[in-house]
Amino acid sequence: MNSGVNISYISFLSVVAALGGFLFGYDTAVISGTIAQVSAQFSLDALSQGWYVGCALVGSILGVMCAGILSDKFGRKKTLLVAAILFSVSALGCALASDFDHLVVARIIGGVGIGVVSIISPLYISEISVAEYRGRLVSLYQLAVTVGFLGAYLVNYALLSYSANGAEQLTTPVLYHIFHNEVWRSMLGMAVIPALIFFIVIFFIPESPRWLILKKRDAKAETILSHIYGSVESAIYEMNETKNTIGGETKSNWRILLKPGIKKAVAIGVAIAMLGQFMGVNAVLYYGPSIFESSGLSGDDSLFYQVIVGLVNMLTTVLAIFIIDKIGRKKLVYYGVSGMIVSLLLIAFYFVKGTDLGIPNVLLLIFFLAYIFFCAVSICAVIWVLLSEMYPIKVRGLAMSIAGFSLWIGTYLIGQLTPWLLQNLKPEGTFILFAVMCVPYMLIVWKLVPETTGKSLEEIEKYWET
Repeated sequence: MNSGVNISYISFLSVVAALGGFLFGYDTAVISGTIAQVSAQFSLDALSQGWYVGCALVGSILGVMCAGILSDKFGRKKTLLVAAILFSVSALGCALASDFDHLVVARIIGGVGIGVVSIISPLYISEISVAEYRGRLVSLYQLAVTVGFLGAYLVNYALLSYSANGAEQLTTPVLYHIFHNEVWRSMLGMAVIPALIFFIVIFFIPESPRWLILKKRDAKAETILSHIYGSVESAIYEMNETKNTIGGETKSNWRILLKPGIKKAVAIGVAIAMLGQFMGVNAVLYYGPSIFESSGLSGDDSLFYQVIVGLVNMLTTVLAIFIIDKIGRKKLVYYGVSGMIVSLLLIAFYFVKGTDLGIPNVLLLIFFLAYIFFCAVSICAVIWVLLSEMYPIKVRGLAMSIAGFSLWIGTYLIGQLTPWLLQNLKPEGTFILFAVMCVPYMLIVWKLVPETTGKSLEEIEKYWET
């Protein structure tokens, strides 16, 4: 029934939704270039500095807690509009903050936006996609996140350079203040540009047709599906498939989560979302420069190393987009996680024997880049695809919020625990622990997760229910 699929239209809708991922990545990574300046400006102690870095994470947890409920009640499109507004308010608030408390409030508002798009952007893409392209289209969201990371690193570098060479000639007091005296304001505030673009382009995309069917707005859903599938006949077929899966119940009901098959799917989603954080990826992204310095690499080059890591992360995600629907979700996890284990053990070996054996410390950077490659091509690309397609439409938003909540809790815990682990277990022990945590992740995917490649959302839903 999908021979006339309008892939260019679906791709446009997916790219618009994926812009939320760019804002996620930018807002998360831009903080790295502002910590020293903000700490000096507001005389922050270690505890306050940690709160400045982590306050957005608190907002993210709040965002994922309400994202599913909002999207199930008001629709995916309206919820994305809310996220775009939150990002815009946050960016302007950071740029114009009068004191540290105002800056923190602005960062928390942006964090709520991060939490919302981390659930709704992949969910929307999944619901407007067709089975044969769904993996690569949902992966566009993860690609946008990595582009946001890289964009933040490059913007930080460019604005710092402009502050020292050119910004002093600005005559407007506000611009002089933001771009020269306190350049951290421009770094954080620059997010307002993509946030406003995101807000505008959302008006050019329709509501999720599956959500419209759930709300019995069949005429509008049929129009959208006809545009996606290229004919009214295909649209009606897809509508009937969704209706048959929904049955007579059209209201989102949390009790559905307690059905044995659905409860199992939610538990699996929570497990892989949280375990994925304890396999080291955020520890490497957040604390990579510190780890490099502890190995003897020059601290002056830490930003350069960050850019390299960000570039490899982005390019590998591009590769994942092209192969995820060909190789399959589960095989990508098997290959990628196996490579992660080897890379983590090599990193640990370097810290144990690297100095004694005279191994050049640049080899550590290569091991890190190998780890980022295997991680980006597997769990980073697959996790949002799996979470966006595992759950019944009646509770898809709510179930994704539960899984997303566990992911952000895991992110928070690893962010807090990594310095302690590096101090008490040493780098070698920390990376061995990350390697060990890869094993249960792979076992869960092997034994409990079905291969969803090429299956419609309705077929996947029937699998869990039966």
